[in-house]
Amino acid sequence: MDFQKLYDEKLITTKEAVAKVKSNQKVCTAMAGSEPQGLLNELGNRKDELENVNIVSCLMMGDYDFLKPEMKGHFLNETWFYGPGDRANHVHGNVTYIPNNLHEAGKIKIENDNINIFWGTATSMDKNGFFSLSLGLTYEKMMVENIDMVVLEINENLPWTLGDTQVHIKDVDFVVENNAPLIELPFIEPGEVEKQIGRNVADLIEDGSTLQLGIGGIPNAISYYLKDKKDLGIHTEMFTDGMVDLFRDGVITNKKKTMWKGKMVGTFALGTQKLYDFIDKNLAVEFQQGKITNDPYILGKNYKMVSVNTALQVDLTGQVCSEAIGHKHYSGTGGQVDTHRGAQRSPDGKGIIALRSTAKDGQISTILAELPLGSKITLGRNDIDYVVTEYGVAHLKGKCIRDRVDAMISIANPKFRDDLREKANKLKIW
Repeated sequence: MDFQKLYDEKLITTKEAVAKVKSNQKVCTAMAGSEPQGLLNELGNRKDELENVNIVSCLMMGDYDFLKPEMKGHFLNETWFYGPGDRANHVHGNVTYIPNNLHEAGKIKIENDNINIFWGTATSMDKNGFFSLSLGLTYEKMMVENIDMVVLEINENLPWTLGDTQVHIKDVDFVVENNAPLIELPFIEPGEVEKQIGRNVADLIEDGSTLQLGIGGIPNAISYYLKDKKDLGIHTEMFTDGMVDLFRDGVITNKKKTMWKGKMVGTFALGTQKLYDFIDKNLAVEFQQGKITNDPYILGKNYKMVSVNTALQVDLTGQVCSEAIGHKHYSGTGGQVDTHRGAQRSPDGKGIIALRSTAKDGQISTILAELPLGSKITLGRNDIDYVVTEYGVAHLKGKCIRDRVDAMISIANPKFRDDLREKANKLKIW
């Protein structure tokens, strides 16, 4: 078979691909660094021709026209995890959230909804007719294998990643070409508070541990304070820049891992060009589908599995709010529940929630006696293990409410501790 001829037969313009979308259809799009920028930018141009088109997405990085207020009734973005554009446009009624646990998000959506088209991104095709799905494998390959119409936006700037990322031209309906600059997430330099949190978390991580780290200043600070550790491994949801430095410094060796020994394993990558260059054809890096990397049972097979996630608020009994404050939605559950539970299944594993003790320049405590009305509990108190702030570590697993209250107050900002104790007494939550 002449694979280049087959490619040429399936090659259409971006405008032609978007023209295949019909009113009342659902289009699933690849996530974060993998999102098809050309297709999503073109979609808004069809406003006057389309009604009631739902885009199914996750951590959308671009603020595309189809999200704008005037698009209401034409497009609705239903998302597993809010990105910047989603937060900005939610108030207009153009964005809605899909509650989920990441390891089963794609499977549940496919089985319980009708998705008509999948838009993904991929590298240029090799001589054997294969593409690499590159930066995202969370649910993308599952969509390729299950959705009737598959369109891949080919971008020669994408790194060729290894693992389960390969897709053949025979399994794709159409391709478009758009060699756009890659979506980058700038490295967030941790401040002094994040650095102290990083120290406290690093103290909990033993040599030989396998790590899952999240996104932002706190995980970046944790990476910095792991430089003296030995033989760490990576089994993560997201590959980050900090992991590159730890690998190059010889801290990450993956020698002690149980699953995929010798390899860093994850399901998507989002960071700077440094990260993208590192994962390109790197035999030490392997992408697996989110249904595998985030399966708590598989995570729990790793020796000394440690999961570190962040939160917005935690109450005195250990209820964790990571995606919203009251009714105001900020992000999503993502893989937090998956990895926190999975780590605790592991021999000598730890589930860690890390957060600043205050918000709004120290004006409010993130540790609360009672959560705001309408709060969405991301991680229930039955699942909680460790909570870490810049003031210390609260180990809540197996503890009674009285002991939990004491432990949580001890890691709250000192200026709020008396008020927290007074409220705990008044509410009789002891």
